[in-house]
Amino acid sequence: MTTEKNILKKLYIVAGGMLLLVLFIVFKLVNIQASEGDKYRELAQKTVYKNFVIPANRGNLYDVNQNLLATSVPEYDIRFDAVTVSEENFNKNLRPLSDSLSKLLGRSSSYYQRALRRARANKNRYFLVARNLDYFQYTKIRNFPIFNLGAYKGGFIAEQETVRELPLGKIGERTVGRGQAGLEGAYDQYLRGSEGHRLKQKIAKGQWKPLSDANEVEPKDGLDVVSTIDVNIQDIAHHALLAQLEKYKADHGTVVVMDTKSGEIKAMANLGVTSEGTYYEKRNYAIWESHEPGSTFKLMTLVAALEDKVIDTSDVFDTENGRIKYYDRIVKDSRIGGYGEISVARAFEVSSNTVFSRFITEGYKDNPEAFIDRLDYMGLNKTLGVNIKGEGKPRIPHPDDKNWYGTTLPWMSFGYGVLQTPLQTLAFYNAVANDGIMVKPRLIRAVKDKSKYVEHYTKPEILGTVCSKETAKKARAIMENTISRGTGARIYSKEFSMAGKTGTCLTGYGSGRQNSEYIASFAGYFPADNPKYSCIVVISKPDKSIGFYGGVVAAPVFKQIAQKIYTNTPVTDSINLIDLQDVAVEKAYEDYYLKAQKYKTIVPSVVGLPVMDAVSLLENIGLKVKAKGVGVITKQSIAQGNKVKKNQFIYLQAS
Repeated sequence: MTTEKNILKKLYIVAGGMLLLVLFIVFKLVNIQASEGDKYRELAQKTVYKNFVIPANRGNLYDVNQNLLATSVPEYDIRFDAVTVSEENFNKNLRPLSDSLSKLLGRSSSYYQRALRRARANKNRYFLVARNLDYFQYTKIRNFPIFNLGAYKGGFIAEQETVRELPLGKIGERTVGRGQAGLEGAYDQYLRGSEGHRLKQKIAKGQWKPLSDANEVEPKDGLDVVSTIDVNIQDIAHHALLAQLEKYKADHGTVVVMDTKSGEIKAMANLGVTSEGTYYEKRNYAIWESHEPGSTFKLMTLVAALEDKVIDTSDVFDTENGRIKYYDRIVKDSRIGGYGEISVARAFEVSSNTVFSRFITEGYKDNPEAFIDRLDYMGLNKTLGVNIKGEGKPRIPHPDDKNWYGTTLPWMSFGYGVLQTPLQTLAFYNAVANDGIMVKPRLIRAVKDKSKYVEHYTKPEILGTVCSKETAKKARAIMENTISRGTGARIYSKEFSMAGKTGTCLTGYGSGRQNSEYIASFAGYFPADNPKYSCIVVISKPDKSIGFYGGVVAAPVFKQIAQKIYTNTPVTDSINLIDLQDVAVEKAYEDYYLKAQKYKTIVPSVVGLPVMDAVSLLENIGLKVKAKGVGVITKQSIAQGNKVKKNQFIYLQAS
């Protein structure tokens, strides 16, 4: 009896526990339904539908003559929902669809028939038909049998991705940049646009199908940026540098060409060696690499001493057999035995280290801080503030530094112990060519949308004055003589005038002379009597057995660039090319544009027109234009005479 009571007691306890559990479950269900129902319904909805981000088309990046440097090109993946198509439409159009796919994509018609039947049998709602199609292929494939019925009846799924292309290829690649580098990164705020959204439905694990052909929020295209780069000068600089790097088996090199008055950078080439011995745009050495400039710094030294009245160009110093000792170190001239007694001007022309060390040491030994203050005043201890990221920091030693020694001052006089990037050095040479006025190097000319210019950057930005006109005039005369009878005599030409200074800097000298390398450089401008362009060439670590002096390795690149610009580019006052129109454009406007403005329906033929002229013409009648290539238009996606539709894209192919 006692046992039965115990059993009943246990049953009551179990039954009570189960009742409590049921009551708790009922309570939770009611609570979820009443207070948290909206939350879970929304969560369930998100597992079925999802908003996908559609990146905006980045704006185009142009050179100063409106040639494309970078553009966004759409690529398409085509997929097929084999379930949504009716049995009648599938069987009726399978063969015509397969035939069309075969002609477009290359595989046999039977291959596509088997693949599509297999997809339908497996109820595949996301069958991959083709990858990376261009716009012309996309426009064809969406009109194929079955696919032309759309997303629901025809199972057609097109996924677009925008790819950034550089029409010039590897030429100027680091200057143009990608991501946050180069011009792409510097002007990203203009180029990037704003993203859109597209609602898609989940049809299988990891597979999403657009609900319609339209986007919920349309992406807004970025603005176009017109840079200061001239592709013709860029091409000249690139190939001149490449040939010299290959000849001297150098590690890397850079060339920058700049407009003297405006500071517009016309070319910036940066090439580094690969493990196979070939060269490519590895880093932006012109902006990034701070290094000891060597003898190109003698211009800064000369200008500082002239401004402080420490010397005049006619003062004479003894080179003392080409060797002068300062404490435990010896300053040497490249010429054994020295140059005897020579003037300061002649010392610059032949690049005498002994003379420069003497007049700087004698002039500033009691107050070395005065020399440093003068260099600081000339802006040599500041970055230029160019918009491209990664500018290297300059360095000018100061007497308060812990590593300031008795030898620091004389060695600074010929460019050792100081750090400058190639662009910072060029900016100073450009200032001397520009009567002492330093302008900021710049890489942008204008920003525009599809119909008008939003911002113009046409005025030079003045950073300061590095010296008086009188000092600049003296320095220019000496630099011109350096070409005619000094270390730059190898590149002298009677046909056109140049001015500048060679530089040869020993680097890695702390590890012993046998393991050391050289940096060969040349900085200057042309024409000498009326400077139009300034240019710097820096070639790092050339093969010493072939050559390493700046006058031998770097100066010929400068001459080749100057010579070709003289030959191919008229040296005249700057013209705002943005406002130019040619006869072909005017005729096109007369024939088509005026009609289009009247009727708002006509698509003109732009085949044979330059890219930018064609873009301007088509955008003004309401079309959205995407152009690929440079030169003249060879193909357009919408034929002449078709009606212009709202928000319609037209794709252009150029030679």
